[in-house]
Amino acid sequence: MDALNAKPGARPRVLNVGRIAAALLERLAQDHDVTDLAGERDLAARLQGEAASFQALVTSAPVGVDAAMMAALPGLQVISSFGVGLDRIDLAAARGRGIQVGYTPHVLDDCVADTAMGLVLDAARGLSAADRYVRAGRWPGGPFPTMRKVSGARLGIVGMGRIGQQIAARAAGFRMEVAYHARQPVSGLALRHEPSLHALARWADFLVLALPGGAATRHIVDAAVLDALGPQGFLVNIARGSVVDERALVEALASGRIAGAGLDVYEHEPQVPARLLQLDNVVLLPHVGSNTRETRAAMADLVVRNLRAFFEQGQVVCRADPPAA
Repeated sequence: MDALNAKPGARPRVLNVGRIAAALLERLAQDHDVTDLAGERDLAARLQGEAASFQALVTSAPVGVDAAMMAALPGLQVISSFGVGLDRIDLAAARGRGIQVGYTPHVLDDCVADTAMGLVLDAARGLSAADRYVRAGRWPGGPFPTMRKVSGARLGIVGMGRIGQQIAARAAGFRMEVAYHARQPVSGLALRHEPSLHALARWADFLVLALPGGAATRHIVDAAVLDALGPQGFLVNIARGSVVDERALVEALASGRIAGAGLDVYEHEPQVPARLLQLDNVVLLPHVGSNTRETRAAMADLVVRNLRAFFEQGQVVCRADPPAA
């Protein structure tokens, strides 16, 4: 049944498999017939004979949706994802089946960029470590170690999309010299483009990752890049855990081959390597880059708007990877 030719008064059936807030589920239920199976391992058994009745699927960036799930929902017309990451959504399979994919870009750029700068400051100045130092009662025994200055340092950004550009804007306030690595120079951007990731790592005091995940960028930051960053350099990752060879990162941190790191994402999250937990030169966040009330509300709005626009007009508001004209 075509979205624009649904029976009058019919409420589209929506299946949720994403990690989304109860408030968003309630909003979706105002316009749709919603079935929530988030966290369900055996969807086929739960859906039984109802699979063909679902026209829409809601998911989230960490959960995504693969080709097998799309195939199991023969009536699926649209996917609305809570998040900006697309590496766990099989866009090629969606395109092949004529399924539109909506997501939530733009609205989280500020908060993710804020988190990146927070990790730069924390990793360099040891703010979390200093807090632990005071709480442990160690201050009376001697001063906290001298740390690294951030203002005026060299910042290398890997990936120069919307979030990368917001990070660069914030770095300007710290009088940092900024250069970036991307597949192509960004038109109209008055920053130095470095074609070689290794050269950027050798130049930078701080290397911030703001690129998409997926097969093309898996382990793009490997042992060689970390060695280029060197014993005075810091790595910050607010992108995807898959873009870093996590085993190589642990070894580099433990051996002092890099000075430190600030991480909001991990290769197998929510699992974090035990050795990372034991290191004091790394700041560990639980993937909270966009986790503010304001941004999560804006993301929820866009999930709702994507579905509403599709069922009313045949086109989501923010479409991921649309087919070529």
